[in-house]
Amino acid sequence: MTETTPPGQALAPDYAAFLQAHLAAQPANVAHYTLEDEQVWLKKAGPRHGMWRYRVLGALAGLARLDVLRPVPNLGGQQAIATEARRLRDLRARGLRVPLVLAEQPDGLLLHHLGRPGEPTPSLGDEMQAALARPAAVQALWLQGLLALDHVHATGTCLSQAFARNLVRCPDGVVGYIDFEDDPAASLPLAHCQARDVLCYVHSTALYLRESGALESARPLWTAWLAQRSPAVRAVLEQSIGRMAWLRHLPQSRRLGRDLQRARAAHDLLTPASERP
Repeated sequence: MTETTPPGQALAPDYAAFLQAHLAAQPANVAHYTLEDEQVWLKKAGPRHGMWRYRVLGALAGLARLDVLRPVPNLGGQQAIATEARRLRDLRARGLRVPLVLAEQPDGLLLHHLGRPGEPTPSLGDEMQAALARPAAVQALWLQGLLALDHVHATGTCLSQAFARNLVRCPDGVVGYIDFEDDPAASLPLAHCQARDVLCYVHSTALYLRESGALESARPLWTAWLAQRSPAVRAVLEQSIGRMAWLRHLPQSRRLGRDLQRARAAHDLLTPASERP
């Protein structure tokens, strides 16, 4: 008996065939395509990463006594593809806004675009950068990202790299999450993973608050948000912030480079005024 498509209902694209046909020929690790009336992303396995970089970073985190920032190994290659597919399915099952896995092979994934076809989904980092002349807008975007972390953590999980570039705003205004090639919960306790999310997010956004003039007005929001965390996460955050006190000695200078500027701005956002120079 031959199956037929009901009248008025179009056949779904053959995502698996599309992935297989385009994977080997794609030069970049990530590229987007239009498939009928959909926009999709094809992500192929890159070269495996060496472990030496993780040993070095782990040693530095150990010297600073910041276990929460101990790097999570991402070996790349097929393992990264398998991890991302697994994590995306798990996060989606928890009701979080992540790309839908349309097709999977050991060396590649086909993912649905979180926005409308042909339209970007801007990251919170890009939107804060574009809004620097409007302090209230930067602060509102920053708070939306912080509350988006709340939403993730309330489901009993964590992100992978919770930088502002990996939190995107969908057309309906809801924050979505991307980039899951590693799994911190496989290496760290959940409270540490969730605190790590927060510190990554703050590190990637505090400088936008400073440059827009919104850092001081955001500090009470941070204090109120921190007070609502679980005792375990709050304890990890407070301990980590205390061990970052040496950052107060860094000058607020562009000559330090953006990473150290971000670190100093994060310290000033997270530290009570009485403890700052």
